[in-house]
Amino acid sequence: MAQRVSVAMRRINPTTIALIAGAALLLLVAFLFLRGGNEDQDKLTTANETAAAAAQDPEKRCASKATYDLIKRELFRRAAQLRGSDQAAFNGLAGYAAVRMERPVLESEDKDKGQVNCSGFISLDLPPGVAVVGGRRTLSADVDYSLQRAADGSGEVLTLGNAEAIITPLATLARTSQTAQEPGNIVAPAQGPAAPLPTVNNPIPAPPPPVAAPTPQPVPEPAPRPRQTVALPSFNCSFARTRGEIAVCRNEDLAQLDRIMASHFNRAMSEAGPGERAMLTRTRTRFLSYRDGCGSDACIAGAYRDRIAEIRDIMSGQWSAPR
Repeated sequence: MAQRVSVAMRRINPTTIALIAGAALLLLVAFLFLRGGNEDQDKLTTANETAAAAAQDPEKRCASKATYDLIKRELFRRAAQLRGSDQAAFNGLAGYAAVRMERPVLESEDKDKGQVNCSGFISLDLPPGVAVVGGRRTLSADVDYSLQRAADGSGEVLTLGNAEAIITPLATLARTSQTAQEPGNIVAPAQGPAAPLPTVNNPIPAPPPPVAAPTPQPVPEPAPRPRQTVALPSFNCSFARTRGEIAVCRNEDLAQLDRIMASHFNRAMSEAGPGERAMLTRTRTRFLSYRDGCGSDACIAGAYRDRIAEIRDIMSGQWSAPR
């Protein structure tokens, strides 16, 4: 009896072992396959989460190249709006200008609205061949800007503040008389007249064909035209009496600074409480006294820039009385 059982077990064992081995092999292959798919899926999910986190980083939103491009185009748009014309030309020039941001700071964040509030010191470099009144080709200012996700998912919506120090002179953009060749300049062919440089009304001119130099002819000099002031100060120059007022009325750049300062002051007075109004009035008297005591235009310009910063500090609660 024991011998028959032993023989039967020997006959069954090879088949059973083969089935068990095959089943185990199939289970192992299925396990490895499923595990490999899960690992890839985990990696993909992690990568997506990392990219989404980077896109939501509020500090990176304040300091991204896309944000700086939005600020640059907003500056040109508002300058054309202030000028009242040449919107298309200003839009074209914006593509050739460059912006540099220093010290971008995340001021606050509203996660519910998807909004970040930032500030920084921005410089706008104008393209070759154009300049603002006074010949400047670089404009700088401390600006405030906010970014909010568009409701339709099309990108960021920018709100720009405290940019008048750039927008106001940018509205006076005009062609310069420079002839030196610079990177990006359009120059005349040999023996031909100088090609027009980029201007507000002709941002991308084409050089004219070469022509033979004409025989010089005596040309009567035109009668001198009275100089026209592009930017007037915030006060009536007919009543200018102090040294500072007279200097501002004679200098277009100083007149622009006066208008910008007056705009900051008037806006601050309309928003200030009683304590802030008293402080704005008291510091205004000190500013005028300092400005009128300046002996140079550079000193007066510095006094105006300091006054604009002082008004901003008073309204933000960061100002402290000088000792």
